[in-house]
Amino acid sequence: MATIRRTAWFFVLAIVMAGWMGVLGSFRGVAEASIIPSSGGAGDLRTAEIAKVQTVLEQKVVMQKLLDYGVSSEEAMAKIRSMSDSDLHRIASLTDRVAAGADGGVDFLIGLAVLVILIIVILMLMNKRVVVR
Repeated sequence: MATIRRTAWFFVLAIVMAGWMGVLGSFRGVAEASIIPSSGGAGDLRTAEIAKVQTVLEQKVVMQKLLDYGVSSEEAMAKIRSMSDSDLHRIASLTDRVAAGADGGVDFLIGLAVLVILIIVILMLMNKRVVVR
């Protein structure tokens, strides 16, 4: 094993694999699953979707943008309540994207830190020194 780690192709392969994992980890996929209720009408679903949209509208950033456009939150909720079911469902599904993007890049920083640590561990296994000046 020690002779394998000393060869140049092992180092290149380790760097390529670490980079490829970083690239693949940076793509964010959305997978959604839920249980379909056997009872309950569209009213329950509509109420849940209105509540989901309302929680997004109550965020400070969204409220400020609405005020910048000259729309109060009450006017926006009145418009949402008057929407058709398909439009309301489309808006409610888009609120998941708004909430997912609200983390401020913390996931990216954590992934970058893990990648750096992985590279340092690989270099240490190859008996290389990492000096930060």
